[in-house]
Amino acid sequence: MNWDDTTDTSAGERLVGPVADGEDQAVEAALRPKDLDEFIGQEKVREQLDLVLRAARARGATADHVLLSGAPGLGKTTLSMIIAAEMGAPIRITSGPAIQHAGDLAAILSSLQEGEVLFLDEIHRMSRPAEEMLYMAMEDFRVDVIVGKGPGATAIPLELPPFTLVGATTRAGLLPPPLRDRFGFTAHMEFYEPAELERVIHRSANLLEVEIEPDGAAEIAGRSRGTPRIANRLLRRVRDYAQVKADGLITKDIAAAALAVYEVDARGLDRLDRGVLEALLKLFGGGPVGLSTLAVAVGEERETVEEVAEPFLVREGLLARTPRGRVATPAAWAHLGLTPPRSQTAGNGQQDLFGA
Repeated sequence: MNWDDTTDTSAGERLVGPVADGEDQAVEAALRPKDLDEFIGQEKVREQLDLVLRAARARGATADHVLLSGAPGLGKTTLSMIIAAEMGAPIRITSGPAIQHAGDLAAILSSLQEGEVLFLDEIHRMSRPAEEMLYMAMEDFRVDVIVGKGPGATAIPLELPPFTLVGATTRAGLLPPPLRDRFGFTAHMEFYEPAELERVIHRSANLLEVEIEPDGAAEIAGRSRGTPRIANRLLRRVRDYAQVKADGLITKDIAAAALAVYEVDARGLDRLDRGVLEALLKLFGGGPVGLSTLAVAVGEERETVEEVAEPFLVREGLLARTPRGRVATPAAWAHLGLTPPRSQTAGNGQQDLFGA
């Protein structure tokens, strides 16, 4: 499962952020499961993917192209590597932002071996010319390389060996229908349940040679925001605390104390998340308030609040986006131990929530 680090609240560098940094990428290589039997969670995806791969092996053919969508840190990269391992094929890894021209893609495709798996992360960020070239490559295993410019340009057809494209995206809605339709198998990765994350944590603790009690794993899992990458990052930080402050054994109390040091509360909220909620509740009475105003109040960029903090707060039912602005829910008041204004408890809270 893909996994990350640090306590900075900037996008991609938060302890509970879903994006992997350099340290996480190195650790992930050691923690990643190697086959579908080892992969924890995503039961439906695993079952369906297992059928696709078994059928391809039985036919002696390359597997269908696979599209994996879902939030960062749920295991898309890991599954791509498992697909290659299950098919006994090498894997080539690249990303959409790295392919800015059709020639970039042509160079990659022309060097593929037969049966090789090409993993294209953030496929929705690929340039349009490269995207159009990919249509033909996926369907006909052929690309037309343009030589020359203007009226004298010539298209030279280049045959490609059969390969399997595994595309990963966090924003499936940005993929054009012609591209989505060329994938033989599509799967959406769901957030993990706490019980599944406990299994992930126990497996990782075993690989890291960390002693952990069941209630310690449960404490970490409950603060991991449904994401294996975050669960593994929190495990590593709790391990550090247990080694320095205790005897190395992770119990519930040790995990809670360690995560308090890193400002990750019982629901997985960090300083940025709580800052947004506290500003919304204490400065604006629970809202509604505009996004830009809320961002200024917490001293962050508008994009940071909207793209980094809000998705989890909305998913947790602590904040609602309405036509009139951001509004705190009763759960937000309860989580911070605050009492909502009388206007929100006197019968018109529902009206405020939906901006009527």
